[in-house]
Amino acid sequence: MKWGTLYGSEYVNRLYSMVKNNLTYDFKMVCFTDDEKGIMDEVDCYPIPEINLDSNLPERMWKKLTTLKEDLYGLEGRALFLDLDIVIVDNIDCFFDVEGEFRIIKDHSWRSWRITGNSSVYRFDIGKHGYVFDDFIANSDKALKEHRNEQEYLTHAINNKGKLQYWPKEWCPSFKYDCSSRFPLAFWKTPKITEGSKIIIFHGEINPHKAAKGGWGKWYRYVPAAPWVAKYWK
Repeated sequence: MKWGTLYGSEYVNRLYSMVKNNLTYDFKMVCFTDDEKGIMDEVDCYPIPEINLDSNLPERMWKKLTTLKEDLYGLEGRALFLDLDIVIVDNIDCFFDVEGEFRIIKDHSWRSWRITGNSSVYRFDIGKHGYVFDDFIANSDKALKEHRNEQEYLTHAINNKGKLQYWPKEWCPSFKYDCSSRFPLAFWKTPKITEGSKIIIFHGEINPHKAAKGGWGKWYRYVPAAPWVAKYWK
């Protein structure tokens, strides 16, 4: 899903290439976007599904919830949602093979009791979880007060139906928390690919093109260059 100007079409094209290089199954890639210019022909583009909320709503990825609509342009099958700013470093067949009605990353937090998932990578059968979107629209005021962002709401909605399962922890490490070292080692120790990694996810200001070159994120965080990011992110 791509909207606005934060990520250009090259992110979509790189994502397609990474999936093609790391998935042995036949697949169709779909991009919901407000601007398909520059996106390669191999990617099927659709307008971002409608979500009728206040246009002044703070951007916290609420548009992602439209992927759970019961009718999604007539699309069918098992879907793996991938954020644009991820890097695939190994075969991802396992994301389709593992059992479960709904799978998501367990969000990184020292508060281990929290159930919140990270929606950079989640899998679902299209049209089977329409209640997530429908309930959000019907009770949006309440949902927006109780939940900080889309992934928190999504996780709780799925969990309330008893369908929530997480990916194995090692499959989707965080570049920020798992691959990079803490201060002061972060100033000279090259970020690493952790054992068992399949898809590296990125948080905050450090995205793949910044991670490959290294540099400063927020004023208090420095990340050395990680040349392996450029190797896989193409």
